[in-house]
Amino acid sequence: MVSARVEDEREIRKKIEKGLGSKGRLRILRELAKRSTMTKYALERKTGLSSICVRADLRSLVEIGWVREFPYRIRKYQINMDDKIVKETIDYFRRVGYLF
Repeated sequence: MVSARVEDEREIRKKIEKGLGSKGRLRILRELAKRSTMTKYALERKTGLSSICVRADLRSLVEIGWVREFPYRIRKYQINMDDKIVKETIDYFRRVGYLF
């Protein structure tokens, strides 16, 4: 039987690998950390990624809870700073100069 702690550690590893698994997701997290909310179109412009890439990366980030999706007429996205991993990641981005 697997302990709860081991199971939690596996979940954390899976989230980090999925959340940071592409340059697109890194760019999206960086841009969302700079602003309160953004549309998919604004993310495409700011990150230089294609519509297809932004859509797929947003889906992954929303799925793991790192980004919140607001289903307005035009969907908006916001980074989830309540998530401990996201908060630590954004703090790290700032410390190393990836996010100003």
